[in-house]
Amino acid sequence: MRSVAEHLDRLLASALTPPPVRVAISEAQGLLCAEEVVASAALPSFDQAAVDGYAVRSVDVVRASSDNPVVMPVVGEIEAGVRTPHRLQPQQAVFVATGAPLPTVADTVVPRSAVAGGGARITITRPVPSGSYVRRTGEDVQPGDVAVRSGAFIGAAQVGLLAAVGRSKVLVHPRPRLSVISLGDELVDVARTPGPGQVYDVNSFALAAAARDAGADVTRVGIAPGDARRLRDLVESRLLVSEAVVLAGAAGGHHAEVVVEALAEFGTIDQTRVAMQPGSAQGFGLLGQDRVPTFLLPANPVSALVVFEVMVRPVLRVMLGRRNPYRRTVTARTLEPIASPAGRRQFLRGQLLRDDDDHYLVHILGGGGTHLLASLAEANCLVLIDEATTDVPVGSEVDVSFLAQRA
Repeated sequence: MRSVAEHLDRLLASALTPPPVRVAISEAQGLLCAEEVVASAALPSFDQAAVDGYAVRSVDVVRASSDNPVVMPVVGEIEAGVRTPHRLQPQQAVFVATGAPLPTVADTVVPRSAVAGGGARITITRPVPSGSYVRRTGEDVQPGDVAVRSGAFIGAAQVGLLAAVGRSKVLVHPRPRLSVISLGDELVDVARTPGPGQVYDVNSFALAAAARDAGADVTRVGIAPGDARRLRDLVESRLLVSEAVVLAGAAGGHHAEVVVEALAEFGTIDQTRVAMQPGSAQGFGLLGQDRVPTFLLPANPVSALVVFEVMVRPVLRVMLGRRNPYRRTVTARTLEPIASPAGRRQFLRGQLLRDDDDHYLVHILGGGGTHLLASLAEANCLVLIDEATTDVPVGSEVDVSFLAQRA
């Protein structure tokens, strides 16, 4: 039986990052930048007002006070977007809107709330230092600065910065294309009513959702035909358009052997037992001309989702260009005793909590039933029990891996 670490290493060794692609910045959110985006111009590109107010020379108001107010004529108004330069004379003020360019020789802005009067004349009763309420040329980004670094996650701020430096497109690591296929003569689509001995196809929906959460571009193929030739044709068609393929219900038992035999012409599939629970039975191969990573997962939905989380998700994250493909892990104290089989790493569904001192606690869900999907839906973490550990008393510290965040 292969260890979890050994099997995962084999899978990660197959994870090839697809070549970077250039996309519109509106499509880049959630991806990793694959280039150094260098600013060609200063940001801001001109001195501009940070608030609505009055542009003045600071030397003209340096002695302003309530006892010695400075009265200035207002000789103009500059709105945001004005292109015509405006020159300011000594002892004059110009009204400027937020984002408007400052007139020549003005070096500060007196906020509207800090002046008395208005219209043709204003009264200033306190000094305003040079540079106050002004966005200086290049104070955000200078020409030649790296605006977005290669390997940086592109979120809302990065999209905004790309737009601010005039980039409409950016080179990114693309989402790997993944196809999810369910196998099993007992399966029916959720649009139909199951007959005797039939069950809904859960895996293609659940695994497609897990793959989207991991960052993949997912095609949920649905239920595969039972006939070997038609199955072979279906898988071949998906290998041509995918960077990864997941076959749920194809690991363990006679059915897995049939699947492996049917797909033998595309490459060798390694069927193995991994020292983990749930999801010990697994398969993996590099299939087709492009050697597409193809994962064979158990039929049980909980087992399939756990195997996906532990084995497939890290591979997809590497394909996305992530340096660290793993979920965040913390230490928590158990709220109940745990029994674990010797020689297997246990992945238990858990609910992570905090006590009054802000320490992590974890409540185990689902008991020993690996088939209980409802408990996985309630879980916000997986509790990791080492292969050598068989008994975990109440209050013991265990490693806990976060699952997807909830709103």
